[in-house]
Order: sequence, then structure tokens, then C-alpha cells
Amino acid sequence: MNKAPLYNVRTVHDLRDMIKQSARLYSDKPAFLIKDEKVIVRQEGSEDAAPGIRTEKQAAGAAADRKKAAEKSQPYLPVSYKQYDQDVDAFGTRLKRLAPADIRVAILAETRYEWYVSYMATVNGAGLVIPLDKELPQAEIASLLNRSKATVLIYSGGKKKDLDAIRPEIPNVRHFICMDQLEEGKDSFFWTWLEEGRAALAAGDRSFIEAPIDSECMSILLFTSGTTAKSKAVMLSHRNICINLIAMCQMVYIGEGDVFLSVLPLHHTYECTCGFLCPLYRGCTIALCEGLRYITKNMQESKVTIMLVVPLMMELFYKRIIKSATSDPKLARKFRLGLRISGLLRRIGVDKRRSLFARVHDNFGGHLRLLIAGGASIDPAILKGMQDLGIPCIQGYGLTECAPILALNRDVYFNNRAAGLAMPGVEMKIIDRDENGIGEIVGRGANVMIGYYENEEATQEALDADGFFHTGDLGYIDPNGFVIITGRKKNVIVTKNGKNIFPEEIESLLYHSDLIQECLVFGTVDADGETLVGAEIYPNAERVQELFGTSVLTSDPVRQRIGEEIRKVNHSLVPYKYIRQFTLRDTEFEKTTSKKIKRKY
Repeated sequence: MNKAPLYNVRTVHDLRDMIKQSARLYSDKPAFLIKDEKVIVRQEGSEDAAPGIRTEKQAAGAAADRKKAAEKSQPYLPVSYKQYDQDVDAFGTRLKRLAPADIRVAILAETRYEWYVSYMATVNGAGLVIPLDKELPQAEIASLLNRSKATVLIYSGGKKKDLDAIRPEIPNVRHFICMDQLEEGKDSFFWTWLEEGRAALAAGDRSFIEAPIDSECMSILLFTSGTTAKSKAVMLSHRNICINLIAMCQMVYIGEGDVFLSVLPLHHTYECTCGFLCPLYRGCTIALCEGLRYITKNMQESKVTIMLVVPLMMELFYKRIIKSATSDPKLARKFRLGLRISGLLRRIGVDKRRSLFARVHDNFGGHLRLLIAGGASIDPAILKGMQDLGIPCIQGYGLTECAPILALNRDVYFNNRAAGLAMPGVEMKIIDRDENGIGEIVGRGANVMIGYYENEEATQEALDADGFFHTGDLGYIDPNGFVIITGRKKNVIVTKNGKNIFPEEIESLLYHSDLIQECLVFGTVDADGETLVGAEIYPNAERVQELFGTSVLTSDPVRQRIGEEIRKVNHSLVPYKYIRQFTLRDTEFEKTTSKKIKRKY
């Protein structure tokens, strides 16, 4: 077992303590790199300058500039820790003036500077924050606003149409604040509120900055993505989050020289805790991605060093690298030779991966030092493939209910097959083991949620009398302490004679085929009552075009070839796990915004 010591990190008691410490330690260092025409960057030496509103002339000029930006993007501009801290205090002060009691603030927007300010301003003295998924349909948005009893809604201009349609259905929401200047309507403008808060601070209003913070009470309400069931509302505290921040940074080195590129949705606790709060805690810089199509460009512009991704993204990165490197026989031979040479040199302690695969590294910006995968399981072969190219990759394991990380691979000690090692301060064990030692994974620690909001029955089901959170995931812990996940408890296929089949295991084997883009494995029952394994498959359209010269994904030749791929998979399985039937589909599976396929079987 690896005995590398944990990294030393500073103690923080709540999120206000965290950001105030960071503002003192990293004052003029960029906290964010943004491309937002509404934010005017503080000039060096100016104490009073702040983000503000473009004048009408500036806005007209910005509109013209956007046409040019289609071909050449605007450069990243920095927002310092000091500036961010002051903006949080200003906006928080304005929010605090709404009522003497705490308020409930929902945020419905894409990743942008106003989101970061709104979140921290709310939790650090104004009230309860409720991050919402901006991709939800209107009815679901209304439902979550009502369930959470939100009184304030901060939203981006792109959501106005949806909100206008549901306003009569959300009577609790009394204040609507738009992040964009609207041409019509009575909603408040975010930046006007921020300037009003700044003025109140200057006049001596200290209601926000001196508001007491109870680090153990509910301050954050998060709705789970719920791939098969109605989403639950998870209650988290400052302590839950801060304990998680400290623990994850003890396991993986993150320093003030690091630049994070934010590509995942901020309402999701994985990106919020690990890609927003963690970098600010450690003095890093967060660069905002302009969109998935701009990832490569933004990586190069920001000189990113660390990026959080979901497995789907890392798999896409790797497949594109391999496709580019093997696009013709000469390139393929050179690439394979480079891998062999690299492997031999590493055996004698010489690492030449960055020079041998310089083109790959340059494509990722030339400074990338760590990719962290989370949100779902990932094929170990993908992690090793990226590592062989000199791009360190690790994966972690967590749930919204755990703020979110329970287990994490270390940068100095990892197992590509594992979800990770239990975090410092977290106890993990396996209960209800089967004959193979596989059982439900449970965890206990100060990062575990307070409970589910207004759902005591679900809380008691999830948290046992000893304080262990029941994850619903199945797996085992190996002799070195690594947590190995085999599947979800609710997805397990149980045969007539009591054998357990984990769909995720079979799906991971199917994904080895470059002809299969997406798949779902499930159980069906035949006329004799026997349980059979079935699969629904979405073929890789690009590969189908290359092999068969057609865009029809469900044609007989495609079905025949995928049948051959399934027979290969079956040969690596015991007979009761064989895929006995399969269907093809010509559209992608419906997914959550965290890119998990919604299981409907």
C-alpha cells in the first residue's frame, strides 16, 4: 500500500472564511478568466473600479465585435480574487436588504461570472442557494422552484421565455433578477443590484458581511439528476462542502499555478465543488469555456493545467487522438513506435512522453497536467491510453449526497480499475455481500448530507442508524483499500437461479468496439420465465459511413457486423451473462445533463 503523505492544506471553517482567506492570500491574482462583454476588468491600481454595465455605445460596438468573434474569439480577461470578493460582498449586501430573514435564491443559468457571484453571495450571508439545471423543461423548473420554496430567481436572458410561461405557477418567487439587460419587462438587472449593494456597503451597511453563518445548517439545496426516479432535494451545509474541499486537496496536489477550464454544468455538485469552490480554495484560476465546440481552442488560450470531465468526454478525446494518429499507415507506424520507445524508456526511469507526443500535448494547450474523470465509471483502458501519451488521468467517486466526493484516486497512487481510495475522514465498507464478496457500498463522514428536504422516509432509507450513507452502488474494496464499483443496485439483473448480472460490466465490453457509440444492457423474461440479457445499441455513425458507405444505422450489414461484435463479447463472458438479443437505434439515447443515459428498463 502506498505510504505517500497527504498534502498540507489550510483549514477553512465555512465558505465565507474560505473566500476571505483566498482574497487575502491571492489578492490581485486572476480568480477567473472570462469573455463577457458586460464585465469591465479592474485596472491595476484602481480601488474603486468594478465590473459594470456597458454604455449604449459600448454595447453597439460589442455587437459588431461579435461578428468578428465568429472567426477570431475575444481574448480571456482576468477578474482578480480581490475583485470577486468585493463583488460577492456587494451583491450579497443587496440581497440581504430584501428581508430581515434568510431568503431562498435559485440560480437558473449557464456557467458565467454572475453565477459564481450569485452562489457565493447567497451562501455567505444572504440565505439558501438552489442551483437549478438550465436544461430542464418548463414544468420541471416550476416544480423545483415550488418544492424548494424559492423566493428569488436569478436567471440568464436565454431563460426568459421559459420563465414567462410559468410565472403564474410559481407564486413564491417574488424577485426575478436577470443577468442580462432586458429591453422590456419589470425584472431587475443583476449589475444594477450589484452597484446598489456596493453603494450600500460604502454607506455603512454591514448586514451581509457580518451576518452569522451556521456551518452545520442547510445552506445549499441540490436536486439529484434522477436517471430513473423523481429527483430528491439534497440538503448540504458549509461544513459538508469545506470538509470535502480539504480532504480532496490532501489527496491530489492542486496549487496556485493551476488553471482549471470549466466545461461541465455548474448546477451539478461535481463541477460546483471540484471545479469552482476547490480552485478558489487553492488559489487557482478558473477559465470559462465558451462551449463544447470550443474546448480545444479554450484549452490552448487559457493554458489549462487541470480539467474535470465526464467519461464520455475523455473517451472522445482519446478516440480522436487515436484516429488522428493512425489516419494513414505511415503515421500509424510512427505512433506505435513512439509508444514502444516510450514504454521501454519508462522502464529505466526515463520519461519522454511529452516530447514523443508533443503534437497531442500542444493540441491540449501544452500545459495540461491532470484530467479528472467523474460522474460515471470509465473504461480503464481509456485512462491507461491517455497516461501512455503523457497525460495524467485519475478518476473519483461521489454522489450529490456526499458533497460530492467519497473516494478518489491519488495523483501519486492510483488504480485505473478503481473509483479511488476513501477520502480522509471518510469510512467506507461493503454490506450485504454475495458469494463473490460484492455488496452495497456505504460511506460515513462529515461530508455526508444533512438529509433529503421534506422527505424523512427517503432520508431514513439512505442514512442508517450508524450514520452510513447507502450509495445504491455495488462493489468491493480490494486489499489496498481501493473501492471497485461493479454496478448500480437498482440495475442488477437477477437470473431465475439467483445469479447477479451487472449491466455496466457488459456495457463496458461493448464499448471496446469502435462500431458502438452508445448502448444499454437490460434483462428480459422469455415465455418460460427465464431471464435473458438484451442490449439496445446506437451505432457509431462515422464508423458506419466508413465501413458501409451509408448513413443508415439500422441496415442489415450494420446489424450483421454488430452481431459479430456481440459474439466476441459473449466469448469473454460466462454463459448466463451472454447477450441473447439486441436491437439497433438510429438516434442517441436520452441523457441527463451530466451525460448519463436515462435507463427506462
